[in-house]
Amino acid sequence: MLQSLLHYGIHFGLPLFVALLFFRDQWKTAYLIMLAGMLIDIDHLLANPIFDANRCSINFHPLHTYYAMIIYVLLLFPKRTRLIGLGLSIHILADYVDCALM
Repeated sequence: MLQSLLHYGIHFGLPLFVALLFFRDQWKTAYLIMLAGMLIDIDHLLANPIFDANRCSINFHPLHTYYAMIIYVLLLFPKRTRLIGLGLSIHILADYVDCALM
């Protein structure tokens, strides 16, 4: 229960906090762009079973690999892709915390 609360708190709460703190004038747009980072979970459809509560996503699913994470971090640097990079990096952070608590 606590693990799920922490996991989803990071997924939904941390982007909201970042949006309100750093993108105050356009926080709704910033929040939605960062939430779009959850779309990388589409790669779970390639796994069998699609969902396994005891499986760590990190380095298991293609969009959750260390190679993909390098790209997500690089997206933080150009201003045009910063929100996308933040959303993807926060997503990976949430999954990493989830894995660490298993």
